[in-house]
Amino acid sequence: MHPQLEILLELQDLKAQKRELEEAAEEHVHDIEKKVFQVQPEDAVAHLEAKIEEMENSLDPEIEGRYRRIADRSARPVVPVLNGICYGCFMAVPTAMTRTNEQIRWCEHCGSFIYFVD
Repeated sequence: MHPQLEILLELQDLKAQKRELEEAAEEHVHDIEKKVFQVQPEDAVAHLEAKIEEMENSLDPEIEGRYRRIADRSARPVVPVLNGICYGCFMAVPTAMTRTNEQIRWCEHCGSFIYFVD
């Protein structure tokens, strides 16, 4: 798999973890105040934000710009292609497209980065 694609997938996972932490922090404010020993959700979110920023900056400039644009409008900027169908927009990807993950590709319909699953 292309190294930049691996970074994109990891970024997507980190952002999902950050969203879950933020939601959990809002739901459990009273429970958190009752516990003595714990990791503060704000600290965990700040740590994830720093890691996300570091990883975004490690991307090639063109890929980073595209990733930021897609991530601003979608929670899943990197989606799989299963049986020729993009799971970002559920449209068929062109059959002429090489089915390999050695290059960075995106869906012609929704713009999401795609990777092929066998």
